[in-house]
Amino acid sequence: MDFIDKIKQHSQRIEMVRGNLATEEATKTALIMPFFSLLGYDVFNPMEFIPEFVADVGTKKGEKVDYAIMNEGKPVILIEAKGVDDDLTKHDAQLFRYFTVTDAKFAILTNGIVYKFFTDLEEPNKMDEKPFLVLDLLNINDMQVAELKKFTKDKFDIDTIFNTASELKYSNLIKAQLNSQLNNPSDEFVRFIIGDFFTGVKTANVVEKFRPIVKKSMQQFVNEFMNDKIKSILNNEVEEDKTVVIAPEEVENIEEVAVQENTESKIVTTEEELEGFNIVRSILSEVVAPEDIQFKDVERYFGILYQGNIRKWICRLYFNSSKKSITISDENKREVRYYIENISDIYKYKNELLSSLDKYLEKVDA
Repeated sequence: MDFIDKIKQHSQRIEMVRGNLATEEATKTALIMPFFSLLGYDVFNPMEFIPEFVADVGTKKGEKVDYAIMNEGKPVILIEAKGVDDDLTKHDAQLFRYFTVTDAKFAILTNGIVYKFFTDLEEPNKMDEKPFLVLDLLNINDMQVAELKKFTKDKFDIDTIFNTASELKYSNLIKAQLNSQLNNPSDEFVRFIIGDFFTGVKTANVVEKFRPIVKKSMQQFVNEFMNDKIKSILNNEVEEDKTVVIAPEEVENIEEVAVQENTESKIVTTEEELEGFNIVRSILSEVVAPEDIQFKDVERYFGILYQGNIRKWICRLYFNSSKKSITISDENKREVRYYIENISDIYKYKNELLSSLDKYLEKVDA
């Protein structure tokens, strides 16, 4: 089983047992120890994985961190565990104290679902206030899985991780800042954007006037940028004859797909369809590579496929009628229709889309 599949399996386990974990010890046993076992560590070998590791702080004796991962007799990773429902923001200071008095280069704070990874990028032997990596195992993407893999026993290398931690930390902070500005532009950001073309005094009223315009413009820019990229890729591909996929709405299993020729002039891929495609792809990119989500525009609908295979259709967008709808492939590949008012309503069906994709991943694994 691939590493990413093991992570998915562990995530499913979290969903199953989290409601029965009333104590910190239960969280450790049911979630945290199995997680580090999944990373390849022998959690029952005290020379490799030490519970209740002593980390005396100053005059305080008997201070203990929940676990320490050892390498050549020295701690390399400290792990502070909390209950599954605990808010981790309240416990950073405790781990900060432990980190300072040990040789460990990395520290992890976790409640069994969220894992925060710390190191000392800003000042040697002093744990940074902000983690360089935060993983939510119930919402983890491929890039994060790749970073997590560096912490597996057979891949672990202090220098390699430390060298990439700085870029990762600041990259995540930059993306978070961009996301924040995209959704709620600050006064400073609005003034910066309008600075080159607005010559008047940028008063509070001016900023408030331009804020919704800046927000809408940025969102449109992102959509247009993605659409241009998609069109560029399509233009560089070898053009094949356009086909229409005839798929009945009530079929137990699609064994044969009727294909008939169609003229290119009848099929026009609209901006709305590409926007819908971008939304679906962003949702499904949590579990598969973005390039695995492709589309095929036909006369009746805009189809979104896994790996370009018409037998592995995920959903279909019906945007050419007065009432927009999306149909999602259920476990038997039957169309389940949802009517939507706005393109962004597609986000409401995230779980259904992930479930639709999942049946094809299971077939691949089998």
